[in-house]
Amino acid sequence: MITQDKEKYANELNQSISYLQNLGYSNIKADIEGYETPKSYLKRGSTIEVTPDIVAEKEGRKHIFDLSLKSQKPRLLKSKWLFLNTLSQLKSYRFRLITTRGHFKFTNQIVEDIHLDSIKLIKI
Repeated sequence: MITQDKEKYANELNQSISYLQNLGYSNIKADIEGYETPKSYLKRGSTIEVTPDIVAEKEGRKHIFDLSLKSQKPRLLKSKWLFLNTLSQLKSYRFRLITTRGHFKFTNQIVEDIHLDSIKLIKI
């Protein structure tokens, strides 16, 4: 989810956090009030900041989650997912996308466009 959509989809973010807690994830950091904010990454030469929506741990391994919800700026979303996928591969993390009903087709289309077919999709 990009920064412009944070307020619009706050309820979905809270649902995702509670879903992950029920699955046994711990040390949850989320980009929302009430939780510690995950580490942000600044794009060199610009003011664009990339922050994962949720970062959690399970069985000693760090997982990065990003909400996949319809957006007016899919290009920013694509570049964010490519960056988070590359980061997770370099650091041996796990990268997952969380989506909800009504957003499956949008998510699948973007994943196909950027050739991230290896990404696991969590459907809530």
